[in-house]
Formats: sequence, structure tokens, C-alpha cells
Amino acid sequence: MNLASQVLAAFAPEGVLSRTTEHFVPRSGQTEMALAVAQAIEGAYPLVVEASTGVGKTFSYLVPALLSGERVLLSTATKALQDQLFGRDLPTLVKVLGIPVSTALLKGRSSYLCLHRMEMARHDVSFSERTSLGALAKVEKWAQGTATGDLAELPGLDERSPVIPWVTSTRENCLGSQCPQFRGCHVNQARREALAADVVVINHHLFFADLAVRESGMAELLPSVRIAIFDEAHQLNETGVQFLGKNLSTGQLLDVSRDMLATGLQLARGLADWQALSGATEHAARDLRLSVGKAYPGTKLRWNDAVPEGLNAGEWSTAMVALGTSLQAACEALESVTEIAPDFVRLHERALELAERAQAFSAPPEPGGVRWLDVGTQLRLVESPLDIAKAIQERVFTDDQAAAKSWIFTSATLGDDERLSWFTEPCGLTQATVLRIGSPFDYARQAAFYVPRNFPKPGDPAHTGAVAAAAANWARRLGGRTMVLTTTLRALRAIGDALQAAFDGVSDIEVLVQGAMPKRMLIERFRQGDSGGGRACVLVASASFWEGIDVPGEALQLVIIDKLPFPPPNDPMVEAKSRALESDGKSAFNDYFLPEAAVALKQGAGRLIRRETDQGVLVICDSRLAIMGYGKRLLRALPAMQRLASEDELNERLDLLTRSGTTASPPI
Repeated sequence: MNLASQVLAAFAPEGVLSRTTEHFVPRSGQTEMALAVAQAIEGAYPLVVEASTGVGKTFSYLVPALLSGERVLLSTATKALQDQLFGRDLPTLVKVLGIPVSTALLKGRSSYLCLHRMEMARHDVSFSERTSLGALAKVEKWAQGTATGDLAELPGLDERSPVIPWVTSTRENCLGSQCPQFRGCHVNQARREALAADVVVINHHLFFADLAVRESGMAELLPSVRIAIFDEAHQLNETGVQFLGKNLSTGQLLDVSRDMLATGLQLARGLADWQALSGATEHAARDLRLSVGKAYPGTKLRWNDAVPEGLNAGEWSTAMVALGTSLQAACEALESVTEIAPDFVRLHERALELAERAQAFSAPPEPGGVRWLDVGTQLRLVESPLDIAKAIQERVFTDDQAAAKSWIFTSATLGDDERLSWFTEPCGLTQATVLRIGSPFDYARQAAFYVPRNFPKPGDPAHTGAVAAAAANWARRLGGRTMVLTTTLRALRAIGDALQAAFDGVSDIEVLVQGAMPKRMLIERFRQGDSGGGRACVLVASASFWEGIDVPGEALQLVIIDKLPFPPPNDPMVEAKSRALESDGKSAFNDYFLPEAAVALKQGAGRLIRRETDQGVLVICDSRLAIMGYGKRLLRALPAMQRLASEDELNERLDLLTRSGTTASPPI
């Protein structure tokens, strides 16, 4: 029986998958995708699949991959999705299919406990904050029993905990084979298990980190893999350009300064003036930040000439020269003590690499890319390619064994045209086979859509206040169960503050705002809603909450989007892409801004309906969608929901939802 026949049998109404869960229902789209994946595996060609919400794409690629008997690499967007694949989906299918395969989970080194750095932290005089000492004690106790060293397994450890950088390693500070704890290193153990496994689950960051620096262990793993599958593939280009360019941050400089001081005083006191060397590097980093002035956090400054725009050329150049001088002095001192301990060898390599980056940013940018200055809690000097197409073609598909591999790329949202060019062009996949599969949900019955026509225009200062006031009225009418998605952090703060004030003292509705607690905790609280004696919730969020959030059932029945999610026109990357398109005779608006907005809109709208039994309303508070000619293109990107003509109809629909209620089926 060939692979396609095995797949058809597995997805049949009485097939083996019907025993995975009592809620499994055969879906034509799911089977269609599974067959396409099977054919790509047998034909060894690249396949791009947009599988809309509800198709069940995870089973569609896992079943043929497992049945093929080949070695498989699975990559997804986040560590949380990795854990779900490895801990839930893979074990379920391996058991049901009865296939004797070994699986492994491989994350970046910052996800694993570093035994050496944990020991160093305990003796570091600068590690003295009481709360951090308590967290360190918990890590030390857990370290005695963990088999994997994966910090995700440590209960109660906030992913934002300040102790994490102290007990994990980075590529920069890892001592490698010279580390005194090398034999018990959790990172190396995870890599050894990955090299021996039949199915390995990684994330996109790890994949591109290896393409950039050949450090993650993928260099040994990828050549032996026959099938490579990238889920949540819509994030590939954005992730890839982060790694394939170069960057230098004040955070990196302060880290090497701190480590140099601590290691020098512990292992080579008196052999160099470590305080002066560390202080010079730290001072240079702070002067570099000061030369930028009072730029608003989140500002990105264009950098097309020798100095970023708006900065004093003399101050910037002086700060860069001082930085180079301090790093050179650090390199010389560290080189003189490298024979004392491997810590100094790695520190010398780090200082040398930072010195080379500083020198590179003092020279003109490379052609075909874009350079900018990112102002935040730290200052980041960034130079990036415009997309990953060249890297994919040169470093992936020219691999000696690439021709024998099956490359599968899938996501719920990959573009708004038949060729999915929003995804395939920047990723160098224009020759790939493309498949689009619609959602099995009955959107016309399950969902409604409303665009207020009398709102202030999106550029009007009154727009954000109008969104907040309307959201408060609609959420009050529905009894919570609302998610407000904003396109900017400024709108997030303004709407969040307004809604918290509006519902202050209201006993049955709780307002949650992104940033108030870790993302995972926010989502768990929102999913809980008013079940189990809790309060119904209104969640105000931006950025990463537009995608990957799964809240089925009554907890979410109203999604409000403040305005059309066009890319910010003054962003340096956006400007560079626009210029590149215009120079090729294309329209930046039609070929870049509109497709970007369409994809983002699909992602945001996708939060509403997650199961066949869900019901809800989508409101987009941007009249351009109804009155501008390009609105039709954006509307086509949305599911075919019932269109509400007035706020009276919206209120009637919300009242109907309040009266009827819904019951959500568990995920499959």
C-alpha cells in the first residue's frame, strides 16, 4: 500500500484516527491536505499549504509524515507550540498509528538550565536581589531532579523572571567543551537526543540561528532529515531576517562588561584592572545611548548615511570611537589571561566579536539591505536583509541533499492571492506547489461582521477614544467575552486605561490588558471567563495577540479591531521594501501595504471562530473598509460572515448571543 492509500485509510470515517478522540470528524479539507503532503513526500518537492482555521492541519501533516517511515524535522513558531506538538499531538498519533518511532524536543540554549552559570550566579557578588535569590534557590532545588533541564518544566517560574539570564547560557557566553559541567550539559544532551531521534521538534528561531551562525546543532541534524515541515510558516520571513542580518545592542555590551568584571575578580584578580576595563565598556555603551537623546521607546531611526537621522554626528561618532577603544582594550586584557580558564577564552571571543560588529556599523551598510537604530529599553543597531529568499535559495535549497527532501510549509494565513505570493516571494518559494484549503466552519451562520460608518477617521485624535467608548458599550451589552485588538501600543494603553476606568467597580466584568501579566497567564484567565465562579473578561491586546490565540466557546464572542493593520509607513524596513518595489516598477501600496494588511486582518479575525459550535461578531472600527475602493480586496480576505448594516443590528446580534449561549467542542 503506497503512502497516499495509507493516508486515505487513516482519515476514513472508520479509520484509525477515529480512535484518537471521540470528537474526531472526517473533514474533506483535512484529508485533501494530508494527501497533498503525502504526494510531496513521495515526490520530494516543496509544498506550500494555506489551511484555514478548523481544517486540522496538524494531523494533516503529522499523519503522512509518520506513516512515511522517514526521518522528520518539525519546526513551529514558538516554544509553547513546540511543547504542544511534542507533549500532546505527537504522542497521540504515535500511539494510535502504532508506529515505533523515537521523538525529541530541541529548543535554543536559553531554554535550558546551564549548570555552570547557575553555580557562578551563587558566588557572584552582584547577584544579591532578594527575590532573585529566592528564585535561584528554587532553580537549584529543581536542578537536582530534572532530567532535561528544560526551564518550561519548572513550576511557577515566570518567563520574565530576572533569574533566567543568570542560569542559562547564550552562544556568546557558553564555554563549550571547555566547560567544567560539559559532561552533564543539558543543551548537549538535548542535541544528542535530537541526532538520534526519528522525529525532532524545533522552532523557527533555532532553524535560522543555525543558518546564520551554524551553532544550534542543526548543521549535523538537517542533512539526515528526509522531511522538513514548517508549521505557522507565515512567521518564517520575519524570523529569518532577524537572524540573517547583524545587530549590536547596549544590552550585549553591558552583559559582556558584567561578565568580564565578575570572572576577572573571581579567577584573575590583580592581573588586570577589571573594574576599569568593565567600567569603560559600560560607560561607552551608556554614552552611545545618551547620544540618541530622549527618543520615545519603540522609535526606529532611519540610518541611510554615516549617522542615524536626527542625531548629532559629532556625539554619535565620538561614542562609537570610544566604544571601539574600550572593546579593543578588553580584548587585549582578556587575551593575556586565556590560559587561566576557559571562561576567559569565551569572553575574549565575545569581546572580539562585539568589536568587529562595532567596526562594521562604523562603515557604510551593505547593498540590498536596510540599517536602522532601534530605541527601546536598550539601544539596538540593526542591519537586515529585506527578505530571506536569497538565504533560502543559497543555504537551504542548494544543500547537497535538498533535492531528496520534502519541504512542507503551512499556516492558516499565507496571503490573499492564489499563488500566496505574500509568503512565497519573500521566502524564495515561487516554484513550490501551492494549495489553499478553506475553513469547514459555516461563517455565514456562525459569525457576523460590522463596520461602523460614523466613527472618526483613523488618523483623527478622537478615534481611539471612540473605539474605547464603543467597546465599553458593546462589551457591557454582551457581558464581557470581548477581545479588543489594537494596531499600536499607544492605542493599547489608551483603550486599556479607558476600559479599566469604565468597568471599575463592575463586579461581573474584569478588564485584562496586555503587559499586566505574562501572556500565558492572560490567555488562561481569559479562557476561563466566568466559568468556575470567575468573572467574564474583556482583553485589550496588540502585536502577538493577533495570532496563535485559541479561545473557543463562550469566553470570546466579540472581537473588535481598532483600525486596518497597515504596516507603519515610517518604519525603516517598510520604507526600504517600498523603495525596492517602486524601483522594480511595482506599486508599494498594492503589492506590499494591501497584502500585509489583508494577512494581518485575517489573523486578527481568526481569533473569533475556533470551533464548529462557536458564534460571534467581528467589528472593525475603520470606515475605510466600507468606503475606499481597496476595501473590497480586504473584505475578500475575511471569511464570508453575515454583514450587519447598522448598530441596531449589531446590538440585536449581541443580545441574541447573550440569550442563546454556545457550547464549544474540545480541540482535535
